[in-house]
Amino acid sequence: MKVRVTGVVIEDGHILLLNQDTDTGRSWSLPGGKVEEGEPLGAALVREMREETGIEVQVGRLLYVCDHLPGGGTHVVHLTFEAERVGGVVGDVLEGADTQPIRGVEFVKLTDLVDLGFGERFVELAQAGFPGAGSYMGAKANIGL
Repeated sequence: MKVRVTGVVIEDGHILLLNQDTDTGRSWSLPGGKVEEGEPLGAALVREMREETGIEVQVGRLLYVCDHLPGGGTHVVHLTFEAERVGGVVGDVLEGADTQPIRGVEFVKLTDLVDLGFGERFVELAQAGFPGAGSYMGAKANIGL
């Protein structure tokens, strides 16, 4: 089993996303990644956000816990956290820090997420302030990811 953390940074109705190939077929995704052995979850999120987006964050509340079962016996537990930007420069990406090249880092309007491959459910949750935060949601498709 693998553990992955992702961060949700929303500012003025826009959410921070990566333009990067994913195993879901979407080109845009939430920033985050694998938790290293012995690494606290919060530290993993801070590291991943800095490497992938160039920003420093303060980790906020746990939003959702989900499963991703892509096949081949792989089980990934996704922990999605709210995060607040506290420094850094958007797009100042650490070259080679990720296994998939990052083509861009942008704040995207929440209302444009469906056009980028996110589910309507994720947009609804984000616009409503993530009701039920801290809950286990089953498959990550249940939250529109």
